[in-house]
Amino acid sequence: MFKFLYEAIIHGTSCTIRGRAPQNLYTLETHVALLVRCISISSTSNSNQHSFTLSYLIKSCGFSLEAAVSASKYVNFENPDKADLVVSFFKKNGFSQSQISKIITGHPPVLLSDPHKTLLPKLLFFQSKGFTSSDIATVLCTQPQILKRSLKNHIIPSFDFLTNWLGTVQNSSTAIKRCPAILVTKLDTCVVHNVNLLRENGVPESNIRALLKQNPRVIVSYRLKEILEKVKEIGFNPLKFRFVHAVYAMVGVNKSKWERKVKAYKRWGLSEEEILLAFRTSPHCILASEDKIMRIMDFLVNKMGLEASLIVKRPELVSNSLEKRLIPRASVIEVLLSKGLVVKKNIYFPTMFQSSEKSFLQKFVTPYREKVSDLLKLYKEKLDLSQMTTKQNMYPSTSSMK
Repeated sequence: MFKFLYEAIIHGTSCTIRGRAPQNLYTLETHVALLVRCISISSTSNSNQHSFTLSYLIKSCGFSLEAAVSASKYVNFENPDKADLVVSFFKKNGFSQSQISKIITGHPPVLLSDPHKTLLPKLLFFQSKGFTSSDIATVLCTQPQILKRSLKNHIIPSFDFLTNWLGTVQNSSTAIKRCPAILVTKLDTCVVHNVNLLRENGVPESNIRALLKQNPRVIVSYRLKEILEKVKEIGFNPLKFRFVHAVYAMVGVNKSKWERKVKAYKRWGLSEEEILLAFRTSPHCILASEDKIMRIMDFLVNKMGLEASLIVKRPELVSNSLEKRLIPRASVIEVLLSKGLVVKKNIYFPTMFQSSEKSFLQKFVTPYREKVSDLLKLYKEKLDLSQMTTKQNMYPSTSSMK
């Protein structure tokens, strides 16, 4: 129809429709009017449909206008029937509103799914492999594209592939929980390629399997070749398990993030070589956010009076929680020091911070409970930084930094 009208307009001629009498002659003006009407009807219909979709996403799914506009590029509907069924299905299966919103954001067409034909079988499959309702919700809102994959042709074969590599269903489930993206990857090509890269670089088979189980994100990384070269350049031995820890850390930190985190450590006077030494000792020290690096260093240097270079020897301190471990334990030590019950030079702070909960209580709390009756209470309250006796600025002073 549109082609017919278009040709009539372009050539500026009148034309007749075959088999009809001359009185049914269509003039150029008639063609134009008909074309405009068709376009107008189509445009109005699409506009109404789009407006309804936006309204639904905002009111029923909690989307912002910006998020709704973005999602509506991939899904449109003019009544809520299907979408309501999908949202209701997720809620009945233990998904929170925020999790449902994340799933829709990551895969908007899910709102047009048939819950019982396409969604339920996938949930039942995960349940059969030992996933709890909470596990399933976490996996799907982390990687909504899983719902786009065919259960028969992709999800089940991928799970079986993992099980062949890892030995047990439980190991496969653990790998998926740690890296849901593994289920949207072509494992038969990606994993084989990356495993071969690890082998070529001298990583033992046992370490490769441990890496696939514990840190599966490494195995599906497209940057693995580049990362392996960098890790070897820094000085890690491929035969040692710390090598795979370093690889895992590097997968989580691209070049720009690496540079920003190195810069954060340098602000405390550490050299490039010292930072690399810390990384070689504990690769996870580079996974801490810049904000956490600054807060931990501020605490150790400005609050505890320790040398910044301590982090080179004990970089694992950066992996600790400031609020749940460092501050509560430091608060106990501060009280004991103020009462003369312990001597600072006899306390090796890194060991004190890294010791188990049981060991810390046995050494620094239980023996002094009679002399300091509220010591355990103080510790359990897990004080905020502002509650410590020595109050200083949250951020480092320029005299402590370079």
